[in-house]
Amino acid sequence: MVEKARKTAHFRLVILDGKIYVEKFRQSIQTRALFTMWGILQLMRWYPGKLPDLELMFDCDDRPVIQAKHFRRPDSGPPPLFRYCSDWKSLDIVFPDWSFWGWAETNIKPWRIVLKDMREGNKKTKWEDRVPYAYWRGNPNVCPWRADLMKCNVTDKNDWNTRLYVQDWGKEAKIGYKQSNVADQCTHRYKIYIEGWAWSVSEKYILACDSPTLLMTPRWHDFFIRGMIPQQHYWPVRDNDKCKSLKFAVDYGNNHTQKAKAIGEAGSSFIHNDLKMENVYDYIFHLLNEYAKLFKYKPTIPPNAMELCAEAMACPSYGIWKEFMELSLEKSPSNSIPCTMPPPYEPQELKSFIDAKVKSTKEVEGWENEYWEKQIKNK
Repeated sequence: MVEKARKTAHFRLVILDGKIYVEKFRQSIQTRALFTMWGILQLMRWYPGKLPDLELMFDCDDRPVIQAKHFRRPDSGPPPLFRYCSDWKSLDIVFPDWSFWGWAETNIKPWRIVLKDMREGNKKTKWEDRVPYAYWRGNPNVCPWRADLMKCNVTDKNDWNTRLYVQDWGKEAKIGYKQSNVADQCTHRYKIYIEGWAWSVSEKYILACDSPTLLMTPRWHDFFIRGMIPQQHYWPVRDNDKCKSLKFAVDYGNNHTQKAKAIGEAGSSFIHNDLKMENVYDYIFHLLNEYAKLFKYKPTIPPNAMELCAEAMACPSYGIWKEFMELSLEKSPSNSIPCTMPPPYEPQELKSFIDAKVKSTKEVEGWENEYWEKQIKNK
């Protein structure tokens, strides 16, 4: 089963007797593979000697590839392939993305530092004093739905309550990333999250702003978003009628400021507290621990593998890549053991949780329909 996952994997990672070995298959986009390996290495430094022997395949591309429909039979053996997101039709195993240890190519620092910067950034402008519109900055050229979002920008004829900006990373690099610091982007009352070619790394930064996130109907999920609840942690927005849905969301929020502010704070609190780096490490620890329990063989070191150690990875690196490795290096082990994982949901509990989320989204859609019906009547 593991070997079948090699087809699209960028690397194989083996943990054996407390050491990490990696066999590289192909180059990933930017330094995704490098910083994912670095992240697992930091987990080993955080919880030394606590991870069992295992072997895994990791695919650093965006979209899931292990389609559930091909593995319906009990003995069909789906390949266990790790990646950054999945969807309801796929069986890819979701793992925190590389940017938790820094995204050098966009100058976004490791997560511990970003959280600290964002806490300071949130203090600069009180929510009530922020620009009363929905803000988005990103690359609209990666997928049709982002290009579609740009049609909702303010014009002489229409104002959909949005302020949308194109992010040109090439230009940003030349001017020293002066306009792309995520901690400086908490200036509007509402932030828009829309997926890119798959889920977008931007999600956690958008949610951390103390402003309600207007979350476009997602197709994919990362490892934490399914624990967040519409109307509690974010405001759901229709993907198939973006402009009208965004205009309603902002109007509703500006007319229900206490509720809007509370949603922004709850979403931000989830990111700053539930998603702090210690909990990210605990998630990875339990994920790998549970995965290792499934093994029926003892992994061995592949002939083409090399041992990973912090010095061997960081020393040959240079510039911002080296800087981010140094910033995200876990210099000493955790003072506490990993958290105790709660028991899995009973099927009925899980159904109730999902049903409540669907009901909450449908409620918003109902208010939105009433809003636009009134607009038509009042014309």
